[in-house]
This record gives sequence, structure tokens and C-alpha cells, in this order.
Amino acid sequence: MNIGTDIIQISRIEKALSQFGDKFTQRFLQPDEIKLVQKPASIAGFWAAKEAIAKALGCGIGRELSFHDILLNKDARGKPTFTLSHDALMKYPIQTSSLSISHDGGFAIAVVVLSLQC
Repeated sequence: MNIGTDIIQISRIEKALSQFGDKFTQRFLQPDEIKLVQKPASIAGFWAAKEAIAKALGCGIGRELSFHDILLNKDARGKPTFTLSHDALMKYPIQTSSLSISHDGGFAIAVVVLSLQC
């Protein structure tokens, strides 16, 4: 089992949104993800989720795994889920995963637990 976590101040996301607008969200979110998040708190949660996933995979965001290699979604009950791009799945074959995102008190946090196929 691998665990990853990330926390971010929502005000940091608000500042980036006011400075860069849509270019900021497009830098780390795909169009389908952008449709799911309208408030800065939700955007911050998605940022934290992608960072937490990369940490759980042991690589971080960078050359091996980009923000766009991770696709966040919500199931019918609103629970956050994710998938990896085909190329990322070849490097990181995830067997099981669970993702939780929360925001309160000016912060967003995400925790992911996953297991990789050997």
C-alpha cells in the first residue's frame, strides 16, 4: 500500500486564478475536470489530489508523470476518483485506489491510498 497526501491554501489558488485566469486551470486540469470544479476551494482540492496521487506513486509531478496524466472524476455519489493516462498506467499499474478530498478553514487537503501490481 502506498499513501500520498497534500494540503494547499485556497487563497494560493485564488491568487493564481486572479493572476492567470483560465490559463492557470488549463495548466493542470483537463476540460472534463474543469467542468467539475467551479469554486476555488474545489480547484484547490483537485490540485491537492493530483499532488497526493503523484506522491503515492513515488514520483511527484514532473517528467515521469504530468498533471495531465491524472484524470480526476466523481462517481454517481460525488466521491472523487481518478484514472491515469495509458502511458502512466504502463509505468504505474494501479491495482486498487481510494481518494479523499476535503476543504475547510482556508485549506484543501487530499489523501490517496493505492496499491500497485507487482
